Amino acid sequence: MQGTMGRRSSSSISHGVPVVAVCLAALLLSNALIYLYLDSLYQTDEQLVSSHVGCVPRHFKMATMKNCNPWLQCSQIKAEVRKLKLIGQGAVKEVYLAEWRGQKVALSKLSSLDYLEDFLHGLSMLQALQGPQVVQLVGFCLEDHTLVTEHHPLGPLLNLDGVLAQEQHQQHNKWQTRLRLATDYVFILHYLHNSPAGRRVMCDSNSLEKTLSQFLLTSDFHLVVNDLDALPEADPSRGLLVKCGHRELTGDFVAPEQLWPFRNEGKLFSDDLMPEYDEKTDIWKIPDVAWFLMGKVPGGDVVHFHLFQIHKECKKEDPKLRPSALDVLKVYKSVYSSMVQDHAGFRDML
Repeated sequence: MQGTMGRRSSSSISHGVPVVAVCLAALLLSNALIYLYLDSLYQTDEQLVSSHVGCVPRHFKMATMKNCNPWLQCSQIKAEVRKLKLIGQGAVKEVYLAEWRGQKVALSKLSSLDYLEDFLHGLSMLQALQGPQVVQLVGFCLEDHTLVTEHHPLGPLLNLDGVLAQEQHQQHNKWQTRLRLATDYVFILHYLHNSPAGRRVMCDSNSLEKTLSQFLLTSDFHLVVNDLDALPEADPSRGLLVKCGHRELTGDFVAPEQLWPFRNEGKLFSDDLMPEYDEKTDIWKIPDVAWFLMGKVPGGDVVHFHLFQIHKECKKEDPKLRPSALDVLKVYKSVYSSMVQDHAGFRDML
């Protein structure tokens, strides 16, 4: 039966179908297979971002560990975590590169008791939001005001251009990697806006630099959000809105609703009179972050062209008219897939 089918197929090709058509069909099939393969690479990478390490709650497991481990407690942190050097410092925390049982970790210590509330809020958010979009919590000690998280040696997203300029990472400096990072950023916003702890707004994002410093680059060039000290909840249905701090915000990076609305009338800023807002402030900032992330690489201008319309919608003055993070995410994924397909087809034509 199989031999008869084989001969029949061969006969049909020989007498019924021109050779050119067969070659064209083969080329189209090749293109399709390449597209599916390249797209699967993105899907595989996406799974790295969206699939948990597999530990039960209150446990952690870093890449080189075989088994999950319970979060470290005070006694373990004091006895087993060794500070190596200071790698970051902000108003709320000092961050040290440290070592635990041969594993590099980040040890964060409260800088000043004036910011204890922010520190405790950040820790509570880390506990509540543990998942692949958030830096992995390794342990904490309330009595010492310290917490331990997984260390990501490539550092904050703010360093992206410097990292990609290094010889060992130059192969990643392409539109595919950069668009994937932008997609990760939007995916994290979507997660925070629909989190297990409610709809959360990224308030530590009053400038591009500050926003980028909230995220860490993983070794496989994905993103995790790292700093959750200012993540208030918004729920308009319950009348729950937010204000990002108690000072006047200025500049084009923050959303219009975050600006003092009576400035042109000559009124001095008053926190009591400042209107509140919701998570759509995060949406306003997406195009600026994406512009930075795409850099100046071949194909980047094509990405900007495809994202122009959704970015235009993100910049609507009325926050109610802006898309959700999920709406933006769908467009980003669609652009990535279509560009991968176009890229594969163009390469085959060369």
